[in-house]
Amino acid sequence: MAVAGVTGCATKNYVRTETAPIIEHTNQLEEKTAANNRAIRDTDDRAQAGIKQAQGAADSATQNAQTATKSAGDAETAANDAVHRADSLDSVVKGLDNYKSMANVTVNFGFDKAVLTKDDKEQLDSFAAQLGSAKSYILEVTGGTDSTGPAQYNYDLSQRRADAVVQYLASKYGVAAHRFYLIGIGKDNAVAPNTSADGRKQNRRVEVQLLTNLSGDQQTASAPSTAGTGN
Repeated sequence: MAVAGVTGCATKNYVRTETAPIIEHTNQLEEKTAANNRAIRDTDDRAQAGIKQAQGAADSATQNAQTATKSAGDAETAANDAVHRADSLDSVVKGLDNYKSMANVTVNFGFDKAVLTKDDKEQLDSFAAQLGSAKSYILEVTGGTDSTGPAQYNYDLSQRRADAVVQYLASKYGVAAHRFYLIGIGKDNAVAPNTSADGRKQNRRVEVQLLTNLSGDQQTASAPSTAGTGN
């Protein structure tokens, strides 16, 4: 019996001795596998983050390119509008050489304003007193701004200022729509340097020219009806 017990213990010790390296090696493999899996996940996470960042940069670049293209188009449109506004009087009024400037008035506006003041209205009233005796005439209404702000905004602002003058003369003195011709020149054709407050004030203006047909036998050409209503 004693021999058998010794033999059993020896067998168990042998098994432990032989299997211990295998178990340890297996544990090491599992740890390495887990570490490799973590490394793979980290690499994948970094790759995904890199892809997202690259995609974001690409999207931003595309958006910037589209914005730049639109800005270039807007600038070209604004430039074309400026040319049309400045040059189209010749195509609207036939026989322009027969027209002569008989009177004029200029009203000035506050910064970013398109509302007539009491003084502005008084100046327009004095000017309008000459319209009753005028024959075959047109009123060239030119709105301007100083150089502050974007070009397109200034074109729109100058048009609103011209509209304010047209609405006043049309509503109070019954001047027909076809007698008005509006030009919104924005900051173009400044009458004074924009480097001083006084110069900028002079440029925030609307000029009204009373042009009379000297031939006497020509009728005033009709300008677009929207010009007289002043949207």
